[in-house]
Order: sequence, then structure tokens, then C-alpha cells
Amino acid sequence: MSTIELKKNFHQLIDNIEDENLLLQFFELLSQKRKLRNGQLWKKQSPEEIEELLIANEECDHPDNLISHVELKKEYSKWLSK
Repeated sequence: MSTIELKKNFHQLIDNIEDENLLLQFFELLSQKRKLRNGQLWKKQSPEEIEELLIANEECDHPDNLISHVELKKEYSKWLSK
């Protein structure tokens, strides 16, 4: 898909959204993404925060550290039902 086609499709998508809250969320997301340059957020982290992020990323690769969606929903059902 070319840039022109992508922009056209994106404009059509936005034009068809009637939910003001959803539009606001898209706007905020794109505004934030536009402001951030590659690596900018990473550069703001302290060495300790970077180390914690790298450890957390490694831990995500181990199946024993993961919880199923069903288990997660069961555990947090009292907050999800509101």
C-alpha cells in the first residue's frame, strides 16, 4: 500500500468513526507518537530502569512466567465486570 493510499484509507477510517472518545484516543496516541523520536524514551531511562526493562523482557520469553488470558480474567473479574 502506498503512502497516498494509506493516508486516504486512514482518513476514511477516521471519517467513519462517530465515537468522540475513540477519536480523542486516536488523536492523543498519534500526537504522542509524532512527538517521540526513535530511542527518545529509552534515553530518558536511568541505568537501573534500563536494567529492569531488559530483565522483564527476558522474563517474558519464559512460558513459566506467563499467565493465560482465562486465568487473568478470573483473577481480576471483580474489576473487569464494572
